[in-house]
Amino acid sequence: MGLHVVLYQPEIPQNTGNIMRTCAGTDTTLHLIKPLGFKLDPKYVKRTAVNYLEHVNYEIYEDYEGFLSKNKGRYVFMTRYGKKSPKDFDFSDTNQEIYLIFGRESTGLPKEILRDNLDNCLRLPANDKIRSLNLSNTVAIMIYEVLGQQDYPGLSKTEPETLKGSDWLLEETEE
Repeated sequence: MGLHVVLYQPEIPQNTGNIMRTCAGTDTTLHLIKPLGFKLDPKYVKRTAVNYLEHVNYEIYEDYEGFLSKNKGRYVFMTRYGKKSPKDFDFSDTNQEIYLIFGRESTGLPKEILRDNLDNCLRLPANDKIRSLNLSNTVAIMIYEVLGQQDYPGLSKTEPETLKGSDWLLEETEE
């Protein structure tokens, strides 16, 4: 089925650009819930998404209710207030639609959404020196956590032949 990243009212275009690049490289669908803190214009996200925007499968929603009405599956809410870590979740079922839902960089997800989903709130463990990790880093960690539990379906575990190829390190270099 599929892995999905949901950004609830993202504010920083560079974070969204980084997330778009990660989604492009992992065949993860991206969902953006308005309002966005920036224009979704290539000039704002191209620097971080590089030349991969054409490979990003994404959809934009007017509000959270609009997102919910169109998407069914397992929702996991990322929050620093969660009481479970990734090891407490089994993501191994590749037949399941999994939605990793992330909040705004400044305020996270609304309390009302989190309260209604306490059993599905996940926290990446960290010490007390920071409030939270960077959004794009957290998204990347969680995408690879889910895909790792699924043994990286559809992803190449070696350098693709369409790029430098799996034996590139063995090739003689010209001096």
